[in-house]
Amino acid sequence: MTETTENQEQHTITLTTEQMVTLLSGRDTWSTQPVESAGIRSVRLSDGPHGLRVQEEGGDPLGFLPSLPATCFPPAVALGSSWDPGVVAKVGEALGREAQAAGIDIILGPGVNIKRSPLCGRNFEYLSEDPLLSGVLGAAYVKGVQSTGVGASVKHFAANNQETDRMRVSADVDERTLREIYLPAFERVVKEAEPATVMCAYNKINGVYGSENRWLLTEVLRRQWGFTGAVVSDWGAVHDPAAAVRAGVDLEMPGTRGRSVRELMAAVVAGELDEAVVSESAERVRRLGRYGLGETNAVDPDAHHAIAREAASACTVLLKNEDVLPLSPDARIVVIGEFARTPRFQGGGSSHVNATRIDSFLCAAEEHARGPIEFAAGYDVDGDGDPRPLREAAVTAAAACEVAVIFVGLGEADESEGFDRTSIDLPEAQTALIRAVSTVSAKTVVVLSHGGVVGLEGWHDDVDAIVDGFLLGQAGGSALAEIIYGVVNPSGKLAETIPMRLEDTASFTNFPGEQGHVVYGERLFVGYRSVATTGVAVRYPFGHGLSYTTFRVRRFQVSVTGSDRVTVSVAVENVGDRDGAHVIQIYVDASSRGFVQRPARELRAFAKVFIPAGRSADLELALDRRAFAYWDTELSDWCVTPGEYRVILGRDALTSDAEETVILGGDHIVRELTLRSTVQEWFDHPVVGPILLETLESKLLFGLAQPGTLRVLGSLPMQKIVNLVGEGIPPGAIESLMAMTVHSEK
Repeated sequence: MTETTENQEQHTITLTTEQMVTLLSGRDTWSTQPVESAGIRSVRLSDGPHGLRVQEEGGDPLGFLPSLPATCFPPAVALGSSWDPGVVAKVGEALGREAQAAGIDIILGPGVNIKRSPLCGRNFEYLSEDPLLSGVLGAAYVKGVQSTGVGASVKHFAANNQETDRMRVSADVDERTLREIYLPAFERVVKEAEPATVMCAYNKINGVYGSENRWLLTEVLRRQWGFTGAVVSDWGAVHDPAAAVRAGVDLEMPGTRGRSVRELMAAVVAGELDEAVVSESAERVRRLGRYGLGETNAVDPDAHHAIAREAASACTVLLKNEDVLPLSPDARIVVIGEFARTPRFQGGGSSHVNATRIDSFLCAAEEHARGPIEFAAGYDVDGDGDPRPLREAAVTAAAACEVAVIFVGLGEADESEGFDRTSIDLPEAQTALIRAVSTVSAKTVVVLSHGGVVGLEGWHDDVDAIVDGFLLGQAGGSALAEIIYGVVNPSGKLAETIPMRLEDTASFTNFPGEQGHVVYGERLFVGYRSVATTGVAVRYPFGHGLSYTTFRVRRFQVSVTGSDRVTVSVAVENVGDRDGAHVIQIYVDASSRGFVQRPARELRAFAKVFIPAGRSADLELALDRRAFAYWDTELSDWCVTPGEYRVILGRDALTSDAEETVILGGDHIVRELTLRSTVQEWFDHPVVGPILLETLESKLLFGLAQPGTLRVLGSLPMQKIVNLVGEGIPPGAIESLMAMTVHSEK
């Protein structure tokens, strides 16, 4: 439908107030209300961040009842580690095709909330601890889905970073931190991909429910970012229907059997809800009918399973490898761990997918090994019973083989939507198994399956290789077999930091909060931003990931292209004997810019490139204004401080392969001075400071300018000095100086 046709149609449709109000609340769990007399159809929505969860009529919103079979693609925890927008877009497109075939108009995904703490029970649905990576991949997902005509719903807006008390907790976070960490991924998705809907979160933001937060939903999302789609509530997130509509929610889901419609009508009649606001929301809901109308073709389950396998391969991260991987097909191996036979491949809760098929590593490995593969369960996933007999059987089998491949991780009962974890440790039975097997095995490989970060301490140094499989979707077993046997060269990079201890994470003392509030006391210093700034040791940093080949930087050049932007030129050569994909990671260190606190590393550009063995690749990446800017709370705008910035080509967030220092002109801002401004701010002001002493003859003021005095009294408001000096200041002098600062220039 063209925009012109839409506008013409809009003028020909006249809805009554009751019809408009009816559109603002769902018909049932998964569909919107139709207004057949006006030609407005019902729109069907479905969970689907990594696979459709389409339920028959009467389905439930909590995931307890079964859903129809669908491809389970790698969840976001894995897709984030691909660092590959192309792979994510391909998954999104496949999801869109499945939605179209199933009669679904809008998919509820992607989730781009930041991984503030490794304990969040829903981290498996989120992409990264970094807003740029989350935003780029989230936009790719939306573009992929919507290329099929199906709509996407980016969620959960905003600061939805825990499951504890998730329906009520207030995320207390300052605006600069919101603007720089928790909102940019949403902003990028909205501006670059134009999603059909944005889903508001359950939680409060600074004391105001997400569904009633007009600043967030109207001022920021619509007026500042230009979002023109519909805002849909998370399922059950609306507490006051009229307040939600006033704030900017267009569609309350699920339906409330008419209760919300009655309350909205009463609010309109009482003059508490402007009918013009209702009309605007109803029009946005009506426009959702343009999604899902594309051509419907049958889905090939085998083809989509192959896409799931390709994506899983691109997501897998090789953490450690001491001359053991890839395995030779002739190697005598024992596979240990129930997860190798019964894979853990997705998270629990509302996104749980009824997979069309499931590949186990144990079966897939038999396609690559020339000899028989022995298997030992090693542990009971449920943790029931005495673990010693299973462990002893595994140790006996490992002693007789060349390589032991141990699958360990977290069960669905350990992490899910609805609750947070209390630890990052693996179950004790599994860590005991790793230690026991590594003692007798010539070579030991550990494969991890989990949705949230798990700690590696207590056994890391005892094993020869570690493969992080996260949750890889229904084809994860085949993908892992291809990587472990070298058919595929691993190229995934960590999208979140693996700490030494939970206590080393920046949010540790502020998670999950208490008495209805969680304070984001770490502010900007989330994940690698914290450890890069403080120097806290980590096991593996954000961006880490090994390959079976070796990449070498041949050229790194940074060119200043404006007062607030640069271009980075990189040449990388594959000097190994295997084809492989490499991720270029560009970080900026603005911590020397003293006006505001800045992290020592911030990811500002990245690109994943495939390089055949013996070949090289030349890339150019642009770092725009936002790569160097911070959110200035006084000016309510993005600002670039003039001066030096380090531009770093990182192997990961903590390891530099090359770097250059550039000088940017930045923004020349004349800040307004008032009598509430400090003495130090007056003397430091670029306009007022140099003329302050010439204008004011007071000896006291001259004394204030001395370093020792400024150090003691510089934090006093100028009003205090004026009160003390009195007639020592010429009449009107202070006012004249303040007037020089009223207008600012960028």
